[in-house]
Amino acid sequence: MSEQAGHGAQPPVPTLNIANVLTTIRIIMVPFFVWALLADDSQQGLWRWVALVLFVLAMYTDKLDGDLARSRGLITNFGKIADPIADKLLTGSALVCFSILAELPWWVTIVILVREWGITLLRVVVIRYGVIAANMGGKVKTVLQSVVIGLYLLPYTQTIEWLHTVAWYLMMLTVAVTVVTGVEYLIKAGQLVAASKKQK
Repeated sequence: MSEQAGHGAQPPVPTLNIANVLTTIRIIMVPFFVWALLADDSQQGLWRWVALVLFVLAMYTDKLDGDLARSRGLITNFGKIADPIADKLLTGSALVCFSILAELPWWVTIVILVREWGITLLRVVVIRYGVIAANMGGKVKTVLQSVVIGLYLLPYTQTIEWLHTVAWYLMMLTVAVTVVTGVEYLIKAGQLVAASKKQK
């Protein structure tokens, strides 16, 4: 009986797998992305294009490693932790660089970063009560952030007035969605903790 159970048991997923390798590569790409963006110094030249390409490649690996992890059963604890951290390092570093280069007000960067890292910390704090599942609002927020950062990275955005205006309004929409979804997570966390205490 025990032999059959053992034979049917699923082997543990190795931490060193293609999905986690892609996540690690994304993290490694962050300093190179930052260097290229700051090296351009708002000149909208070659290094700006390099930064844009690195960002697009990094975001593609984000989709690819997620697809691989789900389709091949490569979901690990390392991936659950490292993947969102990689995303936040990439988007957060982009926003900070935009503010350093005076292309984006610091308050925008601070609001988004406080929400992103605050919710990440919240997830860790309430994990003993349960998992706060990602919802559609969170996914929309992630897509908006990726699109607007890509638009800000595009050299033409800073030189073409109408494109800059579109980017700014899209950024304001992104800030609004980021804040609203953050509040939703706070409410869910409160409900999760309350429900857990009632069961006890």
